[in-house]
Amino acid sequence: MSWGSIWIMVAGAFGFKVFGVLGLSRIAESSGRSFQAITALIPASLFTALIVVQTVVADEQLVLDARIWGVGAGIVAVWWRAPFTVVVVVTMAVTALVRWQTLV
Repeated sequence: MSWGSIWIMVAGAFGFKVFGVLGLSRIAESSGRSFQAITALIPASLFTALIVVQTVVADEQLVLDARIWGVGAGIVAVWWRAPFTVVVVVTMAVTALVRWQTLV
């Protein structure tokens, strides 16, 4: 990677930050509650997409292993409105149990 491309990426990242502070604040003020409601959902959807990608992709291949079972158990725990700590423990326990069963 050349220095020119690095500086272009730095300028682009800084430009996005400036646009977010200056441009989106004006849009948010003029559009009202609908824009705020939509933007409030963006972090949750991005986090969900990150979890899905990290769960089913390894070395640029689709992998369906014990992680799927763990995430599924975590989804069920969230559905039952369990506390966050319980969700994490259930997810880890199910993933470990499935991995242990595949080794035995």
